[in-house]
Amino acid sequence: MKIVKVIGSLCLINGATSFAPSHCTTSTHRSSSLHADVAEAESDVAAITTDPKEAVKLFGRLAEKYIMLDSTAGMCCYSACSDCEYREPGGGYRMADQSSARPKWIPCYDHREFGSGKEHTTKWSTDIFTEGPAVTKEEFIERVINLEFAPPLGGPFLAKSAAAIEDESAAAALFDILAGEKEKLTRFRMGKEMKVISGGEEGVTWNHFSTALGAK
Repeated sequence: MKIVKVIGSLCLINGATSFAPSHCTTSTHRSSSLHADVAEAESDVAAITTDPKEAVKLFGRLAEKYIMLDSTAGMCCYSACSDCEYREPGGGYRMADQSSARPKWIPCYDHREFGSGKEHTTKWSTDIFTEGPAVTKEEFIERVINLEFAPPLGGPFLAKSAAAIEDESAAAALFDILAGEKEKLTRFRMGKEMKVISGGEEGVTWNHFSTALGAK
């Protein structure tokens, strides 16, 4: 933060002496803040190390086979029309939703509904936040451990019979990642922080999850 203030001061001085554009301070502050957030996240990841098998025990409890993505893409006929507004630059489609044979995503939303009437409520939002919008660390760990496990797509394969969690440290680390320095984790914050972990995507995949927990 001291570096940001010094750079901002230099911009102000430069603006006063050479009539530089007034957005100098704002631009520099935003850029510095972004780099600071990235550096802090990288530092946090570097400080966490988790056994991949313990991480996949958590991922297989939180991940789902279905995710809702872009509601506007639901009108696409998927017939490869040359002027289709729902096509990606690389030729693929913007999908309204996706399904997988095995749990693949931890959706970053708690509930989503499309105008077509299709809706989805995520299991993390209902099975972790069972009594209100916030949980303590102890409640989070207990409820995550009690979630049903299914072998997910990604990570080392574990059968359901081998997925019991005896070491709570990975679940505790996940809470710390999501809650930061807060004593309680809210449903809203969990969704927001998972969006950060996913790099802005609609769901957290194994690659995102394992990176966040240092389980590579």
